[in-house]
Amino acid sequence: MTLRGTIKTISMAPPHPSLQVTASDGAVWQVDLGNPRQTSNSGFTGNTAKPGDAITVLGNRNRDASKPHMKAVRITIAGRNYDMYPERITN
Repeated sequence: MTLRGTIKTISMAPPHPSLQVTASDGAVWQVDLGNPRQTSNSGFTGNTAKPGDAITVLGNRNRDASKPHMKAVRITIAGRNYDMYPERITN
């Protein structure tokens, strides 16, 4: 799925860095990034973005569709892609 919104919070704490993203409908999504090494290797750090920045997240939604939660495969901020799992991106 693709989620577009603005970053509400950024956490780089283990076990997985994560973001809270406010979607256009006002729903706040939990977006888990890769493990710390994958996230770092993607080029994303705690200083890459800030709350209020626009973001697009390509990833896998929680199997329970009632939960606004997803695992990011790629995040895009200011036109730059940060690929957490590049092997999962087909286009």
